[in-house]
Amino acid sequence: MNNDKLKERCGDLCELCSLTAPNHEYIVNAEKGYDMNNIVALCDYCYKSIESNDKNDTSHWQCLAASIWSEQTPVQVLSYRLLHLYKDQEWANDIINSVELSDSAIDDAIRMFEIKEVHKDCNGIVLENGDNVVLTQVLNVKGANFMAPKGTIVKKIKLVPDNTNQIEGKVNDQTIIILTQFVKKG
Repeated sequence: MNNDKLKERCGDLCELCSLTAPNHEYIVNAEKGYDMNNIVALCDYCYKSIESNDKNDTSHWQCLAASIWSEQTPVQVLSYRLLHLYKDQEWANDIINSVELSDSAIDDAIRMFEIKEVHKDCNGIVLENGDNVVLTQVLNVKGANFMAPKGTIVKKIKLVPDNTNQIEGKVNDQTIIILTQFVKKG
């Protein structure tokens, strides 16, 4: 670990377990980059446990009962994030419920667990606004009195924002809703 400010902040102890000297600078939120308000000093054991996503050693993570109370926001965020992994276990839930963190710290901690909904075609390829797609089967267009044949190219689609299974596109100069399971990216 080469960051003198971080060494001074942590007092030469891991900021999670406080058992051994830290050897790693752990970036809490990749989007925020390398910054003192976004890194935590970790020992080898804590670092390897986080990186391997080893959820078996719950006895080691009892240390989070202390680290969650750190004055340092990145330590709070990482502690909360790790406790959230064990939230179905009573010990972790008790710790989570015993602490008052800022809303922004909690949001940063659980943001990594959010799964961004995406539109995908029949082959699992991600679709984006403006893409061209090809119909993979004949579609009976309700209310328009025509059928869109298999192989029809639909240009410049629009994603339906609140339904990842639907897109909008023009077929025969009419805007229609198309299920993503019936298209492939063209």
